[in-house]
Amino acid sequence: MRRTASAFWLRSPGHGEIREVALPEPAAGDVVVRTLASGISRGTETLVFRGGVPESQYATMRAPFQDGDFPGPLKYGYLNVGLVEEGPPSLRGRSVFCLYPHQTRYVVPASAVTPLPDTVPAERAVLAGTVETAVNALWDAAPLIGDRIAVVGAGMVGCCVAALLARYPAVRVQLVDADPTRAQTAKALGVGFALPEDAAGDCDLVVHTSATEDGLARSLELLAPEGTVLELSWYGDRRVSLPLGEAFHSRRLVVRGSQVGTVSPARSSRRTFADRLALALELLADPAFDALITGECAFEELPRVLPRLASGDLPALCHRVLYDPDRTTT
Repeated sequence: MRRTASAFWLRSPGHGEIREVALPEPAAGDVVVRTLASGISRGTETLVFRGGVPESQYATMRAPFQDGDFPGPLKYGYLNVGLVEEGPPSLRGRSVFCLYPHQTRYVVPASAVTPLPDTVPAERAVLAGTVETAVNALWDAAPLIGDRIAVVGAGMVGCCVAALLARYPAVRVQLVDADPTRAQTAKALGVGFALPEDAAGDCDLVVHTSATEDGLARSLELLAPEGTVLELSWYGDRRVSLPLGEAFHSRRLVVRGSQVGTVSPARSSRRTFADRLALALELLADPAFDALITGECAFEELPRVLPRLASGDLPALCHRVLYDPDRTTT
């Protein structure tokens, strides 16, 4: 009997649909996973949904289990938590995380899934890929005890970075965003909050995640002499202006990029991708991360929900997609 599943596809920029897809027969060493929940990484996935990936970045932006090509039709996503129904005995019946798109069931090599720690519920584990990005960023940034740090942009990535920085000893961490409602999120994560005009300066490190020119400019203004802006924003096909005049040179400021596609050079000789993801899942035992789940929908609602997320009509940090109708709230 042919195995099938339902998957969310981007038919063309701005238009999504649910399609029936055929599943391959599992080979030796494969697992069959039934999805419990998936997460929408709002910044990246809405950019893909709008068709905003520049052609020069098609290869770089390709998701591990993406079907189709940019700008579409394609199946895209990478925050999936499911239950192993078939596979090696050590995995059968386990909840796992996988970098798989929004789909009800799928077949992948067993090496592509990571079992969840017993301390991490499946609903929270959809954040694993974003926490992994934050781990890699902090390996790049290497903050020190007592540092003064601002995170400019209280989106999904920025909040994950702030949540991890809250664990550093004697560090001043301030989450900076133009949306005053993000103050409650900052409180839940255990860090300070400020509007851009009120942010504390003299920072040793600023992590920028707002994907706006104004946010990047403000990040430079907040630095102490010889401070560093770690740039995590993804601008897609947009060009941005960087204010390199005024005191940029005299204060010896640094702007440095960071991207999760490679393990940070600071750890690449000693850590693998699997090590990094396992660490991210371990960190998700902290219930403070629940503050980043700001909405839910049923899988079948995705064609209506993603346009609202992309337009900003439905504000969200991480929007969670649930696949069990008995547990879905809209």
